[in-house]
Amino acid sequence: MSEQRMNEPDVLWLDPDTVQLRQPKTSHWEAPFLYLLFGRERALLIDTGATTDEQQFPLRATVERLIAEWLRRNPVVFLRPYPLVVAHSHAHRDHIAGDALLRDRPGTTVVGTSPAEVIGFFGFRSWPDETVAFDLGRRVVDVIGGPGHEPSAVVFFDRATGILFTGDTVLPARLYVRDLAQFRSTIERLIRFRDDPTAPVRELRGAHIEMSTDPGVDYPAGTVDQPDEAELALRPRILDRVLSALDELRGTPGERVVRRRFIVVLDR
Repeated sequence: MSEQRMNEPDVLWLDPDTVQLRQPKTSHWEAPFLYLLFGRERALLIDTGATTDEQQFPLRATVERLIAEWLRRNPVVFLRPYPLVVAHSHAHRDHIAGDALLRDRPGTTVVGTSPAEVIGFFGFRSWPDETVAFDLGRRVVDVIGGPGHEPSAVVFFDRATGILFTGDTVLPARLYVRDLAQFRSTIERLIRFRDDPTAPVRELRGAHIEMSTDPGVDYPAGTVDQPDEAELALRPRILDRVLSALDELRGTPGERVVRRRFIVVLDR
């Protein structure tokens, strides 16, 4: 099998307009998840993975193929080139490295990764407490301020699927808390959003899997073979459990609070 073939991402169509991609472990042990959402006027790619090498992880070719496939099924979309917005759950290297592979694609806008650039692009007026709507064309995505793991972090809620795309904030993995006050505020913000009946959250999907199917047992950083991974999707009530785990932190750097589906780590 060729190296290019080995490093092809895992592609899962969650519905006819929503794609989940995963960078393979053969190209980078972090194996982040990326999401591509299609609207009538433009698509949104959330994160770009952990490498700038198209041979190691063919992000550009995969995105082009998926867009072409969607356009064949949706010939009423007349915009050519079909616009693509590349945004990020947060600015850590394993989520933005692939930006360079898409920056020169016709019709593509790559959102900057500093807090000021994120605030300016999405039009936040009261960061991070405000939720702003981002219209893809007959498909609206709500963008929610999410600092605490990283200063420019956001969470995306897709009204069409009911999925809350939570990046590294809430996921079946180690939840690295860099700013405890901000992280707690973000979780409380997400709980309020979840409990709003006008925005029914069906599930959460983050950017990594680090937990095994054994409750409370994680794979160490750097692990390439994870044969018994936990499921990626989390139920909305997990937010309450994260908040409860945060209450147990005493403020000691490196402190861990272990739960069945995640581990909170105070990382500062």
